[in-house]
Formats: sequence, structure tokens, C-alpha cells
Amino acid sequence: MSLVSMTGFSDGHGAHDGLRWRWEAKSVNGRSLELRLRTPPGLDGIEPAARALAAERFRRGNIQVTLTLEPQEGARGLRVDPAALAAAVRIAQEVASETGLAPARVDGLLALKGVIVQDEVLPLDPRARADRDAAILGSLAAAFDALIRARGNEGAKLASVMGGLVDEIDRLTREAAALSAAQPAQLRDKLAAQLKELAASVSISADRLAQEVALLAVKADIREELDRLGAHVQEARSLMASGTAVGRKLDFLAQEFNREANTLCSKSTDIALTRVGLALKATIDQFREQAQNVE
Repeated sequence: MSLVSMTGFSDGHGAHDGLRWRWEAKSVNGRSLELRLRTPPGLDGIEPAARALAAERFRRGNIQVTLTLEPQEGARGLRVDPAALAAAVRIAQEVASETGLAPARVDGLLALKGVIVQDEVLPLDPRARADRDAAILGSLAAAFDALIRARGNEGAKLASVMGGLVDEIDRLTREAAALSAAQPAQLRDKLAAQLKELAASVSISADRLAQEVALLAVKADIREELDRLGAHVQEARSLMASGTAVGRKLDFLAQEFNREANTLCSKSTDIALTRVGLALKATIDQFREQAQNVE
């Protein structure tokens, strides 16, 4: 069986021209594909290409991707914030005028917090920026490929669990079929016993009894539901072995499973068959919960 989960985690690292970075990608369940991208200031331009990379690889899931930059030693630039420096000079002059103290020295002004700021990324010319962005996107593609593998590993575990649930649904369906075969005889015996209790006031012929039993048997006939359950079992196994994104189809199939199990329980006239129907519903509910994790 081949399934892909929507749950996974991966990371990726890269370096280019004195700059190092790390990608972190997390994926959880989602009705469609949704990418949330977090990048440092100045790297917003890679978002369209990042979304294209995700769309090429994934069909469903909420994917959160974070880029963290880590410039190498000496790669960061220092610059003076003109507004902060002007404000510091003005305050220093006011203090010197009011107190008569010596004016502040340049080294003192530059030591004030905010006057000298550190650039996370040095200004780049268009060609250098394009090369850097290409390198960053290349490492993102590698992180996405690692996320595909992680989701595939989770999918293999899902396939094992869901395969067991489908086998249990199949077993319970066959058990229900065996029990349903005895329903007409049980209905006849039950109706005959009820008539026997009313024998003093009610008289009914054997032919009329047979007609009543036949009517009740038609109402309690679950062969159609059993046939549909059997067909759904085969479809579930086929979808799980297809190797494509079948999460939505499996979720819909679980609803169909549940509809037939509900009808089976409503038609049941035997406590043993009802118990099987309830066990079917419980197993189908587990199947549906797992299907919601499938891409």
C-alpha cells in the first residue's frame, strides 16, 4: 500500500558568499495546500518562487516554512543611523548648555544604543542578489524534498493502520452477512410466539403468517447494504494501493461506509447483528479519522 501523510518535518541548510541560512519546514493536516512563509526583511522577493516549489511537490496540507539567516563572522555591516545620531547630538548640546559640562565626545555618542546599527544583510547589486536568492531557493527545494520523504514515512505507517481497519470492516461485513441469513427464520419464530400468546382472541392462517413474515423479512433485508459495504472495501484497497493523492476520496468513502452501517443497524431485528453493526460503525469512524491525515 502507498499513502502519503500530510504530517512531517524537515530542515535544510545552505551558504553563499559569506551568508549561511537554515530552512525549517513543518506540515500538518489541511483541506487544501496552504503555505505560510516566514523570511527575514529583504527576502520577501523569494516568496512567489517558494510557493511554486511547494505547488510542484504537494497537493494538500498546511505547511509552515521559516528561513533563518546566520551571517558568518565579519559578514555583517555597521552603519550610523542618521536620525538617532542627530537626536543624540541635540540632547548632548542641551545638557552641556544647561549644566555647563563639557560637550559629549564622538566616541560617547557612537556608543549610545541605536546610533550604530548592524545590518543583517549587506546591500547587494541585482546580480549578486539573484545569485543569493537562487542558492536560498535551491536549499528550500532540498528541504521540501526531505519533507516529502518524511510525509511518505508517515504515510507508510498510516497505510498499515488503515489496511488493518479495512480488513476489520471486511470481516465484520462477512459476519453480518452470516447473521442476516438467519433473520427470516427468527422473524417467523418471533411472530409465531407473539400470535401464540394472542391465540385466545386472534386467529390467523398459516398462509397469512407466511405473508407477514415475508413482509417483515423484506423490510429487514440488508443484502443491498452488505453488497455496498463489500464494494466499498474493494474500493478502499484499490485507492490505498494507487500511489496517488487519495485523501479526499478516502474521506468520502468513509462517509459512504458509515451510511451503509447506519442502515444496517436500523434494519437489524437481532441483537447479535446490531452489535456487529455498532462494531462496524466504530471501526469506520477510526478509518475516517486516519483518512483525514492522508494527502
